[in-house]
Amino acid sequence: MNSTGDGSLKSRQFQHALGLLAVVVSAGTVGYMVIEGWSAWDAFYMTIISVTTAGYREVHTLSRAGEVFTSALLICGVGTAFYAFTLIAAGIIESRLHPRIQEKRRARMIDQLTDHFILCGAGRIGLIIAEEFRRQNAPFVVIDHDPAAVQEVIRRGDLGVEADASREDVLVKLRIDSARGLIAALGSDAENVYTILTARGLRPDLFVIARADSEDAGRKMLKAGASRVVSPYQIGAVRLAQTALRPAVVDFVELATSSENLELAMEQVTIGGGSGLAGRTILEANVRQRFGVIVVAIQREGGHMDFNPPHDAVMRPGDELVVLGRPGQLRDLEVAAQ
Repeated sequence: MNSTGDGSLKSRQFQHALGLLAVVVSAGTVGYMVIEGWSAWDAFYMTIISVTTAGYREVHTLSRAGEVFTSALLICGVGTAFYAFTLIAAGIIESRLHPRIQEKRRARMIDQLTDHFILCGAGRIGLIIAEEFRRQNAPFVVIDHDPAAVQEVIRRGDLGVEADASREDVLVKLRIDSARGLIAALGSDAENVYTILTARGLRPDLFVIARADSEDAGRKMLKAGASRVVSPYQIGAVRLAQTALRPAVVDFVELATSSENLELAMEQVTIGGGSGLAGRTILEANVRQRFGVIVVAIQREGGHMDFNPPHDAVMRPGDELVVLGRPGQLRDLEVAAQ
C-alpha cells in the first residue's frame, strides 16, 4: 500500500530525463554557435525546433558541417525529448488517477477481509495497536474521522478508512459480519460508547474491546455491550508498580507475550468440538509430552479461569487453554485442538 519508494523512483527518472533534455539543448545551442557562428538566440531557437520536430524553416542556411551536426542533434535530441515529455505526461496523468486507483484497491482489500479486527481510532493508542497487529500478522482495518490520522495509517502500509465508526453503514462496509473483533480506541469515551452500541446492534456475538479513560466510563461501556474494558492509565500505573516490586516476574511475562520473541511464547488455544482433545484430561491427552507445552490456565466457556490446572482437569469444547511453549509447538497444539 505504501508507494513512497515508487514515487521516489519516478522522481529520479523525471529529474534524469530533464537533465538529459537540458544537456541536449545546451549542446545544440553551443554547437550551432561554434559551427555556424550564430547568435545565442538563433542557435537556441534552431535547437528547439529541431528536437521538437516542429518543422519550421532553418534560421540560416546551414553549412555541410551544420547539416551533419543537425542530423546528429535530431537523432539524439528527438529521442531524449520524447522520453522526457512522456514522463511528464505520465506524471500528470498518474497524479490524477493514482489516488482513485489506490482508493479502489483499498476497497477491494476491505471486501476480501475475513476474521479481521476493526480498529476504531488512529491516535497514539491506535497506532501502537496497529503496530502490534502488524507484527502478529493479524488482518485489520483502521477507521477514524481525522483525515491526517488516516493518511498516517495508509503511509505505514495499513488499511485505513476516513469515516465515523459509530455509523452502521460504515461498519457494514468494513465487514463487521465476518470480523474477529472490534477495538474502540477513539479519542473520547462518548465516541467509544456510541461505537460499541452500534457494533453490538449489528453483531451481538462480536468480541468488543473498549478503551476507557475513567472507571465510570468503563462501567458505561460494559453496560453498552463491551466484552472487555481497558484503561491505559490504570494498566500503566499497575505495570510501574509491578516492575518496582517484582521486576523478574514482569520480565518473564513480557518475554512470554512479546511478538518479537522467537524462543518462547504464551498463547491461547480454543478446544474445538470435533477435536481429539475435547472431553479428555490433560494427562489423557498427554499434552506436556506430546506437544512440549505447559498449560498455565484453562478459561472455561462460562468465563471462569482455572489457574495451574491439575493433570485430571478435563478439556471441554469451547474452553480456552492458556499455554506456554515454543512457537512451533504451539502451532501443533492449535492444529490438534481444531
